Amino acid sequence: MLVIALRRRVALRISNIACCKTAGFHTSRSFLEEPKDQPLQKTNDPRVDELIEDAFAVVKSSYQAPKHAIVLAHGLLGFDELRPVGHFLPGIAYWRGITQALAAKNVEVITAHVPPSGRIEVRAAKLAESIERQANGKAVNIIAGLDARHMVSRLKPPNVKVISLTTVATPHRGSSFADYMFKQIGMTNVPKLYKVLEFFGMETGAFRQLTREYMANNYNPRTPDVEGVKYYSYGAAFQPHLTSVFRKSHSVIEPIEGANDGLVSVESSHWGTYKGTLNHVSHLDLINWTNRLRWYFWELTGKKRNFNAIAFYLSIADMLAKEGL
Repeated sequence: MLVIALRRRVALRISNIACCKTAGFHTSRSFLEEPKDQPLQKTNDPRVDELIEDAFAVVKSSYQAPKHAIVLAHGLLGFDELRPVGHFLPGIAYWRGITQALAAKNVEVITAHVPPSGRIEVRAAKLAESIERQANGKAVNIIAGLDARHMVSRLKPPNVKVISLTTVATPHRGSSFADYMFKQIGMTNVPKLYKVLEFFGMETGAFRQLTREYMANNYNPRTPDVEGVKYYSYGAAFQPHLTSVFRKSHSVIEPIEGANDGLVSVESSHWGTYKGTLNHVSHLDLINWTNRLRWYFWELTGKKRNFNAIAFYLSIADMLAKEGL
């Protein structure tokens, strides 16, 4: 999963939050204002199928637990822990609520530690190390992204046994927004941008790997699926409101790739057995972060949510269990 977020364990002062749109923050409208995002309407676009409306709106009373552990690994620019007010208050864990909910249903959960940025190859190596250290040779189901595909296909770590890989809104075919950003910046200015990112402690190699050209001509041809590993995927789509942080990126992607979640298109999300498109769900809703903040207030007024990230990940665990994994 590609995620706009902050460097892990960032100490971000509240006075600076208003300027952090690139981190997924948007402060021009109150959390108490009703969300205006529109669900994707039924379409004849062959790139969009199996729309999921509200199957993950609420947590059900019963979920099956898979036989093997589930590894959770965040996407590019994800964080282990976010501290909006430094160390004065507890931080916000990336998988907050999700790991606890899975554990409560007797699902063994491993949270992998990978760099927030860096080339796919680097993140894949760190992912392998983290799984090897925590799984102790046991078979695992992974919920992750491109780095996990690379690890399974190219690295093949001898002490890591992967039986399934589920990806959620992962840009398997790249993103036209990444293409757009490089075009707008201009090739002569890319080194300058990289220097700025490096100043803030971010490795820069992964960003070019998100272009559609790189994925089509380099990554995918060299990263075939591995026999014996089951691949599943989900996509997401929504129509952003006028003040959405994703309005620009969505408008760039839609005419080229079609329906998208603000960063990744449904078409690009397909890999292996496609389990469906989460409708009216943005890229940040998928990690139970903005979704949690936005709906906390609206549930007080009786509004019903159409998507609950905790219910979604519990359902993935249930799906894996029913697949005998």
